[in-house]
Amino acid sequence: MQQNLIFKYFPNLTDWQKQQILTLSWLYSRWNNRINVISRKDMDNFYLHHVLHSLGIAKLLSFKPGTKIMDAGTGGGLPGIPLAILFPEVQFYLIDSIGKKIKVVREVAKTLSLENVEAERIRAEQVTRKFDFVTSRAVTDLEIFTQWTLNNIHPNSMNTLKNGILYLKGMGIDDEINRTKKHKNINTASYPLSSFFKEDFFKTKQIVHVFR
Repeated sequence: MQQNLIFKYFPNLTDWQKQQILTLSWLYSRWNNRINVISRKDMDNFYLHHVLHSLGIAKLLSFKPGTKIMDAGTGGGLPGIPLAILFPEVQFYLIDSIGKKIKVVREVAKTLSLENVEAERIRAEQVTRKFDFVTSRAVTDLEIFTQWTLNNIHPNSMNTLKNGILYLKGMGIDDEINRTKKHKNINTASYPLSSFFKEDFFKTKQIVHVFR
């Protein structure tokens, strides 16, 4: 059972967190029958391709309590919802421009009693608030996404990584990374997910950290 992968890689979850993780599949299957937030043919791999993929960020960085994170282009709540389960003392602001997807996020968060999740229908470039990190799963070209969101990053870091963007992307985006780094005072670092997870799916996946 794929959900056991979550418990394998994150063995210190509380019983309540385990129950929240187990409930995710039922919730997304139910909502997918009404609103297509995840490819229906991919639901068989929900925990591997979506939940564990999202939690790659948690393998890279264990957020300190009080950290504020914006999940931009969250879709149905990925990676924000799984991360919010793991970090109940971190504040998550999940945004998307499509209202029906934000409806799903709100209902999932409500069902899971995730009091650390706020969801809003808004475009990333319209947000004026400041955050420690912005997360996302391959919403668009990295350079474009950086231009949309890097100004929302608070300058003072409190975690072991500098505040910035944590972007889940496939390999082979050297051009996107190089174009991003050409902008003044912008730096990047890449972390292959195969360093954290042994499954073949992650051989082509990485997290790109964009920071000043």
